[in-house]
Amino acid sequence: MLRERLMWIAWPAFLMAAVLEVAVFAVLDPETIALFGQRLDWSRPAVYTVTFFIFWGTMMASSALTTLLAMSPFEVNRQAAES
Repeated sequence: MLRERLMWIAWPAFLMAAVLEVAVFAVLDPETIALFGQRLDWSRPAVYTVTFFIFWGTMMASSALTTLLAMSPFEVNRQAAES
């Protein structure tokens, strides 16, 4: 059951992170990104990779919260008792 719930969270988050990555970098050039006023000296693939994992983590948190809020109190308490 836990494995299924993890897949319910991870796959939609992965797909939406990919869509967000494409949308952001269709408009933004990775070489123009600055952090605290300093230009990043990262390669394009490094920027793509780091931002993808940031997007994926954010989407996973959103999906996990949605999954948790969709559960009934009975399900939440039953899983807590089984652990």
